[in-house]
Amino acid sequence: MTSFDLAASARGKHVFVAGGSSGINLGIGEVFARCGAKVSVCSRKADRVAAAVKALEAAGAEAWGGAADVRNYAEVEAVLKSAKEARGPIDVLISGAAGNFVAPALGMSSNAFRTVVEIDLIGTFNVARAGFEFLRKPGASFIAISAPQALHPYAYQAHVNAAKAGVDMLTKTLAVEWGPLGVRCNAIIPGPIADTEGMARLAPTEAERKLAREGTPLQRYGSKDEIGYAALFLASPLAEYITGAILPVDGGAVLPGPGRLGDAMKQAYEKAAPRNR
Repeated sequence: MTSFDLAASARGKHVFVAGGSSGINLGIGEVFARCGAKVSVCSRKADRVAAAVKALEAAGAEAWGGAADVRNYAEVEAVLKSAKEARGPIDVLISGAAGNFVAPALGMSSNAFRTVVEIDLIGTFNVARAGFEFLRKPGASFIAISAPQALHPYAYQAHVNAAKAGVDMLTKTLAVEWGPLGVRCNAIIPGPIADTEGMARLAPTEAERKLAREGTPLQRYGSKDEIGYAALFLASPLAEYITGAILPVDGGAVLPGPGRLGDAMKQAYEKAAPRNR
């Protein structure tokens, strides 16, 4: 068996990350940047995009960024077109924009539910559908960032459960439709990841973070780099026969179901609830 340089496989590729100005998504971009990829990002706020571009340049990337709301198809299409004009056809398209808050179904409005579905599910469709026209085909890779809520029904997460389950099925459908066109489509399910806004909201206290850690068989949080490595693998020739996969990168957290992460979210909500009423 010949050796394979995974990092070198990304060198010179153009990677576009929607929602890439912070958190897990920026972490993915930084992994590709360190491997010599060109990295473009978009998110709603121009100042956060500018900061992300600087971080990506510091990591070694030829970076580009633009502001766009993934809920707005025209904005997504325009920012993707600009990215292609600036850095060339897109080899790896990643959709990671997401919204979340902790609330029971009876404690959220229809508008709150719809907002998360629009960001997570409709936003993923908009990025994929608009992005297809700007991909370097065949050989391109689409990667959606999903969540454990797609696999198990977490209490206080009806909106995310519904949206992320839709993201997974959308990814599988695109894999079926786009496979003959040479585009592979996969999704990553991050588990509890350290130093992210999501975990700060879902498990804001040390007691809740301890519950979340203990809920994973590997007994620890993951890192943003570990999600980036998974994306790097899925986009590489090592994964050229993988499409339609939903890959948990979570220390085994999804295996026992909501478990202690669900308990942590429940505690967080119950502490906040009096302030929300």
